[in-house]
Amino acid sequence: MALPKVSRVWMKLSPDLLPFADAASATLPLGRLFRLSLFQVSVGMVAVLLIGTLNRVMIVELGVPTWMVAVMVSLPLVFAPFRALIGFRSDQYKSVLGWKRVPYVWLGSVWIFGGLAMMPFALIILSGDTFAPPIVGQVAAGIAFLCVGAGMHTVQTVGLALATDLSPVEQQPRVVALLSVMLLLGMLLSALVFGALLSNFSQLRLIQVIQGAAVVSIVLNLVAVWKQEVRNPAATHPDRERPAFQAAWDELRRTDKWVRRLTATGLGSFAFAMQDVLLEPYGGQILGLTVAQTTLLTAAFAAGGIVGFMRAAAKIAGGGDAHRVAATGALIGTVAFTAVIAAAPLGSGFVFAVGTGLIGFGGGLFAHATLTACMRAAPPAQIGLALGSWGAVQATCAGAAIAFGGVLRDMISGLAMRGTLGEALAGPATGYGVVYLIEIALLFATIVAIGPLVRPVGGVPRPEDLRIGLPDPRGA
Repeated sequence: MALPKVSRVWMKLSPDLLPFADAASATLPLGRLFRLSLFQVSVGMVAVLLIGTLNRVMIVELGVPTWMVAVMVSLPLVFAPFRALIGFRSDQYKSVLGWKRVPYVWLGSVWIFGGLAMMPFALIILSGDTFAPPIVGQVAAGIAFLCVGAGMHTVQTVGLALATDLSPVEQQPRVVALLSVMLLLGMLLSALVFGALLSNFSQLRLIQVIQGAAVVSIVLNLVAVWKQEVRNPAATHPDRERPAFQAAWDELRRTDKWVRRLTATGLGSFAFAMQDVLLEPYGGQILGLTVAQTTLLTAAFAAGGIVGFMRAAAKIAGGGDAHRVAATGALIGTVAFTAVIAAAPLGSGFVFAVGTGLIGFGGGLFAHATLTACMRAAPPAQIGLALGSWGAVQATCAGAAIAFGGVLRDMISGLAMRGTLGEALAGPATGYGVVYLIEIALLFATIVAIGPLVRPVGGVPRPEDLRIGLPDPRGA
């Protein structure tokens, strides 16, 4: 008889004590929502494989030149600007089966599978372990990375659009938070698994791991979308008229300061991403932290991001303005980068760790809030186009920022070490400091760009607030 009592006590627990229980709804129950979120786990796993695991394997174990690795890893970003087109095509897809999103998720999954299936052999040829000319390995590896990049951008863009279709508007902030956290968890877990599997490296093991990831990815995506989208043949019939992309984009661009919203997203994404490849080297080179200590910083950054996602979801779902939350995230980012800069003269690893955690927290607030703002402001018939445009701006700016931050750091540090900038700045910390100062300036520019979008306290709510049933701030 003790078991029923325990069950009754468990069922009386507040949903607030159960992570993301409040993200569920009648149309998207918690089990179905978690299953849908597996597409984010798949994307996170593939991202870690490309940017983290294979980055190191190609340079260290396979002896591929660093510049070649940088080019290959950056190739998936070629498709980032096309996310808006991908989202638009999924909005308007004509299928006698009645699906708009599922065919594109499946197409992206097949691209990922195909790219990963050929990738290990292409990398082995790229390393020089072949009688073929070097161009063969370069072309084969380039095609593999391009296929995976096209698949990742397609799956994530259309998966987010499908989640928006299925969730009630008032639940969307919590759904976005869950999907964002699942992306981070996918990255974290897959990094640990890949590291363990490749601890005893061999070419055979590399083939097994990458092709195993291909199978896991397509299975996760298949399970994620299984029976998620309701068939509606009337809405997707081939005879239905479909607008041109340019006309749809012009219509969206005229919707409620859309260009300003994307400008703020781009500035903030660029500002937060410039440090992505610099934090751990900064901790090791400037503060003398060990490899284990700098690895823990990555965990602090991820933890801060998760807390930021959850805080943004709670704030926006409670009636808060998404644009105000985004501006708060940018402001916290300025404080975070100030702490990181101050850690060098103070020689404090603690200050550096706090700054790193705040970067993740501010970035989580900003990313969640801008995505939610785009979801809510998008016309119902243009959800895919709206989310695709957000993803295109965010991914393109973040990728460009990572490259720009690394190049700028090298240039400034080289000048400083040669004494060109003066005796006071003749140190390796100068290059890092310049990058962080630019990030602070860009975050202030982001706040300026967001300003006109923020709903005044006590002011008239915007159309997207009214349509989700938020109370009128005037009490009307």
